[in-house]
Amino acid sequence: MLDFAIHATCGAARAGRLATPHGVVETPAFMPVGTLGAVKGVGPEALEEAGASILLANLYHLSLRPGIDAIERLGGLHAFAGWQRPILTDSGGFQVWSLAGLRRVDADGVTFRSHLDGATLRFTPQDVVRRQARLGVDVAMVLDECPPWPVAREEAAASWRRTLAWARTAREAVEPVRAATGWRGGLFGIVQGSSFEDLRQGAAAELAGLDFDGYAIGGVSVGEPPETLRATVEWTAPVLPASRPRYLMGVGYPQDIAHAVACGVDLFDCVLPARNARHGTLFTRAGMLKIKNAVYREDPRPVEEGCPCPCCRRVSRAFLHHLVRAGELTGKVLATLHNLRHYLDFMADLRQSVVSGSLAQPRVSALDAAAPASSRG
Repeated sequence: MLDFAIHATCGAARAGRLATPHGVVETPAFMPVGTLGAVKGVGPEALEEAGASILLANLYHLSLRPGIDAIERLGGLHAFAGWQRPILTDSGGFQVWSLAGLRRVDADGVTFRSHLDGATLRFTPQDVVRRQARLGVDVAMVLDECPPWPVAREEAAASWRRTLAWARTAREAVEPVRAATGWRGGLFGIVQGSSFEDLRQGAAAELAGLDFDGYAIGGVSVGEPPETLRATVEWTAPVLPASRPRYLMGVGYPQDIAHAVACGVDLFDCVLPARNARHGTLFTRAGMLKIKNAVYREDPRPVEEGCPCPCCRRVSRAFLHHLVRAGELTGKVLATLHNLRHYLDFMADLRQSVVSGSLAQPRVSALDAAAPASSRG
């Protein structure tokens, strides 16, 4: 249901083209996180103008409100959200990890208590595929269990066995769902296995045999140190089918993205650019800029010279400092637009580096020292 073609390589890195029912995504690509169908403070037109070619939404949250039935009646998620480019939906596996006190996992799926009103919500592998098909998304993720970190090897192995069983069930369900609904999107499997090399590589090999439309590396950026995150990518990516897109879930620091691209990963998502922006931290080519600091109170320069985002084109660091310190919503929106444009331009630079064969030293060294260990959204 998806068409993926690689048109350039540089070592293990790939520049490709992922064709979906709602358009083409040039890879490697970053997906802004629109949990409820929108990035906080950013409308679909502004997101398009920033250069986003694909958006990530969350099935768990959309199932709670407004509900899959309502979205389906309103024409599907694209029509509902006013976003006509591709959409990928996370299946709820991250919520299996993050909502530990509100969920119960069993062999057949997950039962959640809503964090909004305590109502019960049940996810099974088959139902998760059906829900995403009813939304009409371009890429659906299988239901998976994301174990905590650190975790004992025995627990990680048991968690992976459950995820593999769910993946098999989802794979068996997808063709009947397509036949019943006319859905033309793709289904991605998810590799788990925590920080254990043999589990990760075995998981990747077993999933590859199930012939998914694409493959994701999940269960990373959940508190592990950067060297463990990067080692996990190095172990896993080469085992995944070279002919299918590879997606690293929830990893968002530029230096980690550049490392993963060099390992052959194609898709990324993270809340980091938008969340950091709302707290006054902006990404630039020289490093991270904390706009609340007093040094910017009378700084007439833009956040970054030459940046084409609306923030840098129109306002000064001094004005953005004023807005953010005052708690003015406009400051959060402008900062978010800058960070999203920075990330999307960064991905364009990486694509060009792959095409030109010059990826060996990605331009991210200034950010390495500033980045904390975890960026999972």
